[in-house]
Amino acid sequence: MEDLLAERGLDISYETVRRWVLKFGPLIARKLRQRRPRPSDRWHLDEMVVRIAGRRMYLWRAVDHQGEILDMLVQRRRDKHAALRLMRKLLKKQGFAPKLLVTDKLRSYASAFRRLGLSCPHQQGLRQNNRAENSHQAVRRRERKMQRFKSARSAQRFLSMHAAIHNTFNLQRHLVSRATLRIFRAEAANQWRDAVTAV
Repeated sequence: MEDLLAERGLDISYETVRRWVLKFGPLIARKLRQRRPRPSDRWHLDEMVVRIAGRRMYLWRAVDHQGEILDMLVQRRRDKHAALRLMRKLLKKQGFAPKLLVTDKLRSYASAFRRLGLSCPHQQGLRQNNRAENSHQAVRRRERKMQRFKSARSAQRFLSMHAAIHNTFNLQRHLVSRATLRIFRAEAANQWRDAVTAV
């Protein structure tokens, strides 16, 4: 951001950019989420370990089968209650139950699904859940560049904003032609510009 503005003759510090993100990021993310179409009804759930302020935490994430991030939650535990909290938040936010759930072999998922009374099929397997595993790569890259997160709250805030922006620009390139991809990118850029100007 500093470099982009420097090209236009504006000299700002990284602290200014950080404050802009904290102030306008949630509003832009909310506007982008409102414009998104309904996601797929095949959900992949996964969790990963993150170090936050020297403590071991778990980032629980749900994506649909096209790679769109549905929701994420930073929690201290990796048990049934954590899986239950993620599923309740996910069902409330999406407003519909999935037709298929895919997870790894963590038993907490199955007990949470039974507790919620979900009747959809539940597939478990290491390779079947690659869609969710791959969605963690952006977090790993940020961890390496930015020396990790400072608190669970800041991690949750950053990742929820990042998810909305990622969903806007994440195009499944292998499924579309080059001409269609150009149209999608132009539409995504327009959505981004409209969300920023609405702020």
